[in-house]
Amino acid sequence: MPVELSRQDEFAVITLNRPEALNALSFQVVREIGAAIDEAAASDARALLITGAGEKAFCAGADIKEFMGRTVVEEFNTTQAGQHTFARLDHLSIPSVAVINGYALGGGLELAMACTFRVAVSGARLGLPEIKLGLIPGYGGTQRLPRLIGQARALDLVMTGRMIEAEEALAIGLVNRIVDADAPLDGGIAFAREFAGYSLPVLRYAREAVMRAGTVNLTEGLALERDLNTLAFEGEDAGEGATAFIEKRPPAFRDR
Repeated sequence: MPVELSRQDEFAVITLNRPEALNALSFQVVREIGAAIDEAAASDARALLITGAGEKAFCAGADIKEFMGRTVVEEFNTTQAGQHTFARLDHLSIPSVAVINGYALGGGLELAMACTFRVAVSGARLGLPEIKLGLIPGYGGTQRLPRLIGQARALDLVMTGRMIEAEEALAIGLVNRIVDADAPLDGGIAFAREFAGYSLPVLRYAREAVMRAGTVNLTEGLALERDLNTLAFEGEDAGEGATAFIEKRPPAFRDR
């Protein structure tokens, strides 16, 4: 199976399993990623992790051979389908973590950027090299990258097509942590455990408020924050959090 969905403790794990092709994104793989995301969303997992099989690549991007002989209409339709697939991660009710265990290029980096967080092994290389093929990123790269690292840095990476090392990606905010290359998935899970024990609805409110900050003006953003804070306050978990603080004990959130 080119895309595998498994479970590790309280986490769902999607593994891109085409190591012989550096886990490249064929059109079929993109469809299977969408189905796996939907299945993870229907489970009781507390977070979703996405990684690549093998030691060389998270995902090296599109399967270039599939681009040959395609019509403009076919390209439009498959690009739109890819965008819709990755956008499922934006609307996922649980946080997601891309565990970048090697190359994350083109559509592979776009998949990682659609996740809530990204962790990478030292030596991982990230980039959007589409410009070298006479193309631009099509699965969200031109939109998500500037939201993560700013317009100037995004223009640099998109218009030069250069690859950067994990350490530079950490410095500019493209990845959140560097994890052990000998056990990258374990590192991703350790990172996910830093937030997975909190109230899932409240985590969702926090993510929505922060993500919307880059798309609305300050007045609208403050109104959204007020409304989402009020929703959190109405939940049972807010009462449990306050009670646990007063009683000097860990809270027992129930996702309510």
